Amino acid sequence: MSRCTRCGVVADGQYCSACGTKLSSFSSTPVAYSAPLPAAPGYPTPHATAARGFAQIFGLDPRIAALTLVVDFMLFGGEIVTAGLIWPFSAAAGLVLGFIAYKAQRRWYGDDRESALIKGLILGLLTAIPGPIPAFLYIPSGIVGLVHNFRRK
Repeated sequence: MSRCTRCGVVADGQYCSACGTKLSSFSSTPVAYSAPLPAAPGYPTPHATAARGFAQIFGLDPRIAALTLVVDFMLFGGEIVTAGLIWPFSAAAGLVLGFIAYKAQRRWYGDDRESALIKGLILGLLTAIPGPIPAFLYIPSGIVGLVHNFRRK
């Protein structure tokens, strides 16, 4: 057993079980078991982050992905007709959609505050961009979220 030089977790083997750092031969002196160093306030522990999984990190609630698709295509059609003059309206719609996505990710998908905020900001920004290309980003996330929801039930 040795102590990781990066995070302080007592590990057995070549790599730290918490952060994945390769344990050097210099840190392989036997140590008595002690609790790992606490995470900084507001940040999850490495174990909590690893336990969240791919679907929780990258998934969107399917209802939010569908709403974003509909709003984005409606705004894109208006921007084509007006030659981009409704861009301020698109930015405002992006802000509202980002807030809705934040609230829905927290309540329906079970995201923590920081993850939901990041996803909401990304969706708001992608909606404000005049073009349908962002759909290639949030549609796969909605599919991942749909699979995640079916597995959770």
